Amino acid sequence: MQITSGLKIGRILGIPIYIHTSWIFIFGLITWSLAMQYTQLHPHWSTAEHWTTGILTSLLFFASVVFHELSHSVVAQHYKIRVISITLFLFGGVARIAREPAKPSQEFNIAIAGPLASGLLAVVFLGITLFYPYEGMTGALATWLGWTNASLALFNLLPGFPLDGGRIFRAIVWGVTKDYSRATRIAGGSGQLVAYGMIAYGAWRAFHADLVIGGWLALLGFYLRNAAQESVAQVTIRASLIGLSAGDVMSQDVPIVGGHLSLEDYGSEVLRTGRRCHMVVSDNNLAGMMNVHTLNAIPRDEWAGTSVQGVMIPREKILWAGPEEPLQRLLDRLLAADINQMPVVSASEDGSAHIIGMITRDSILRVIQTRSELGPVNRAQ
Repeated sequence: MQITSGLKIGRILGIPIYIHTSWIFIFGLITWSLAMQYTQLHPHWSTAEHWTTGILTSLLFFASVVFHELSHSVVAQHYKIRVISITLFLFGGVARIAREPAKPSQEFNIAIAGPLASGLLAVVFLGITLFYPYEGMTGALATWLGWTNASLALFNLLPGFPLDGGRIFRAIVWGVTKDYSRATRIAGGSGQLVAYGMIAYGAWRAFHADLVIGGWLALLGFYLRNAAQESVAQVTIRASLIGLSAGDVMSQDVPIVGGHLSLEDYGSEVLRTGRRCHMVVSDNNLAGMMNVHTLNAIPRDEWAGTSVQGVMIPREKILWAGPEEPLQRLLDRLLAADINQMPVVSASEDGSAHIIGMITRDSILRVIQTRSELGPVNRAQ
């Protein structure tokens, strides 16, 4: 399931780390729960010690989640897969990668890295308890983190996609069947079975034993069910794009302006047409891109004396596609870069680049919708 980035809190190994707004709620809930637990189990501690240990335990728990996700990311980077970000959210954490693994072995190794990392942390924290008694703050903190990381490792090994265990399961099925789409559908089905089992057990526990834990398990089950369904839907979407290239879907209606145009005149062009983004050409070659955001970054009193070419985004910093680029890969690039459109360019060996069209997310979505209604098109051989 796609998780949008929230507040950026730092960068580790070149990977941006974000916290989703839902994380604030769960951090507060876990901290409060731990403080109450420590109050009951360690009545001889002061109130400040209860809350201090609760806050430190929560912080280290989420640091453990980041370590878990970083382990996935490091292995992904080893396979030249770009990691876009890591986001902490309501149910833990998620690492966004630019593309799916190319081989079953890559998927297996990336997936298994997370549970192994959590298992390692469990060993480390439980090892600390050998030197610090449970009656003390360090021992109590290490005990909770040790068993929690062990539980996290085991839970993630459940064969429910998109849990790590589900991805491991998909990698195995993929390796056996040599069919990525079929493996994803099987893993997605397994994920839904695990999810319904969690929902049923969570509901039973909520009514017969523990309302909070039972409700939490049921909520997590609903999340896993939706994520598994989404993963299968994404495979169907990707399959609908097989055989199509950028040139098949692009629009030849490309908004173009000359680099010599003043920002004052460019602003008038935007107001006249309602177009917020234009390709900038020089001698019929792509030179850059201009948009309303870039225009507004320049003080209004400088518009008349500043040309578009002086402030445009240069060609070297623009993502563009060739007409033969497969539509599947192009869609992945649009999503990874979080952009809505991309020029289609015919590049020559002499360095010239002629704009021949524009492709947008909307145009790709229309193709997906049409093919889902009519079925795939048989192309002439």
